[in-house]
Amino acid sequence: MLKGAFTVGMWTMASRILGFARDMLIAAILGTGPIADAFFVALRLPNLFRRLFGEGAFNAAFVPSISHILHTEGLEAATGFAEEATAVMVFWLGCLTVVGELFMPWLLYVLAPGFSGDHAKFTLAVVLTRIMFPYLFFVCLTALFSGVLNAMGRFAAAAAAPLLFNVFSIAFMLCLTPYVKNAGFALAWGVTVSGVAQLLLLIFAMRRAGMRIKLPKPRLTPRMLKLFRRMAPALVGAGVTQLNVSIDIIIGTLLPAGSVSILYYADRVNQLPLGIIGTAAGTALLPLISRQISLGENANALATMNRALESVLILTLPAAIGLSVAARPVIELIFVRGAFTLHTAALTAHTLAAFAIGLPLFALVKILTPGFFGRGDTVTPLKIGIAAVVLNLAMNLVFMHPLKAVGPALATSLSAAFNAAVLGFILHRRGYFALDGHAKRRLPRILLAAAAMAAALYLTERLLPPGKTNILDFSVLTIVGGITYLGSGLLSHAFDLSEVRALLSRRRAKKLAPEES
Repeated sequence: MLKGAFTVGMWTMASRILGFARDMLIAAILGTGPIADAFFVALRLPNLFRRLFGEGAFNAAFVPSISHILHTEGLEAATGFAEEATAVMVFWLGCLTVVGELFMPWLLYVLAPGFSGDHAKFTLAVVLTRIMFPYLFFVCLTALFSGVLNAMGRFAAAAAAPLLFNVFSIAFMLCLTPYVKNAGFALAWGVTVSGVAQLLLLIFAMRRAGMRIKLPKPRLTPRMLKLFRRMAPALVGAGVTQLNVSIDIIIGTLLPAGSVSILYYADRVNQLPLGIIGTAAGTALLPLISRQISLGENANALATMNRALESVLILTLPAAIGLSVAARPVIELIFVRGAFTLHTAALTAHTLAAFAIGLPLFALVKILTPGFFGRGDTVTPLKIGIAAVVLNLAMNLVFMHPLKAVGPALATSLSAAFNAAVLGFILHRRGYFALDGHAKRRLPRILLAAAAMAAALYLTERLLPPGKTNILDFSVLTIVGGITYLGSGLLSHAFDLSEVRALLSRRRAKKLAPEES
């Protein structure tokens, strides 16, 4: 699991870093103006469908199924199952794309009700969404093929595919902008073309893995019906975070101008550690948990979840503390240039801090849900997800006026806390999850190291000179925070360097060992 998570994490890190370059360019050119607001709302709709139908619900149902077939019936049977799924997905994704294009204005009335009073902004959002909506067709098929490769233990190509989204977005923004009405149009075309490129990459990777997918006539076979029965409840169970963020965007359109952009920039910074750590661990954990459960290795599955929990908290807690305590320096260093001002940075920093406190909780949700999905239970996460979405909406309505753009971010974090707590409680009650002795000793020490880091960052930031944060200031904060966290962790034995050395030794030994024929 660690090797798979490392592979996914490294490629995700590369994609997120390149994504930061893209967002810095957008912030410098568009700032938080009307074009930026319209583009981010337009991008939300295909992204919502991608994460719910592609990465979220479909993978939650598909990966355990194809993993079981692959390890019990072999590659030929798994290929047949993948072909059936591809044919059905092509059919209904095509229908969904056509319907979306036809009814786009009405969809935007739901997603961006606050734009309806500004005809120019609403019209721009509709046009940009229509340009980008076909992206969901290509990227959902990419998610299907990613699930196939993940089940085969091949994570690199699937994790590298999102890199193309950023490459094409940057390239089109720089090269196409002079030839279209504004940079929003160039960005929109870059998104759609990137979907085609990602799909072609995954098709090539599957061929290299020995699986050549043909496109049969779409049929709802018993296996497909079972897959979609599992997929339907997982639409909310696995995609609750995305639904919550979409609620944030809807509320953001009702707030003062620029709030949608502020929420987007803050969420993008917050998503960097979440994608690298939480998503990577969850992606690698699901097929492993599914395999262990199908083989009756329940004790191994429990140990796997405990180690994943420890690893994720060790990595997400310092990220959450750094992004919340030092939110202002982070935003100033990344975004303040061109159309993005210091005043905008201060507003965005408050929103980032509210998102960041929920970072470990978002990651815990991604660790706990495979405990249900690996056992074929997508209904329980559905029920919990519905409750979390309702709670998020209620808190948004309470927070939106007094807290402005901070309100949706805080509501999202608190609903994630509810989601993680209930998932963990039910898994524990069913006997599927409990902290073992190792975790009980380690987790309090990790929390102690995190508290020491928070205090050190707070004091250091107060000592820095006033004004815009520069690279030197940020470097000082990073070094102080890192040394404090690592030092406290080593002194309290929250971290064990011998485990890291042993892992690296195993990786080197595996690379040096001759390949088996």
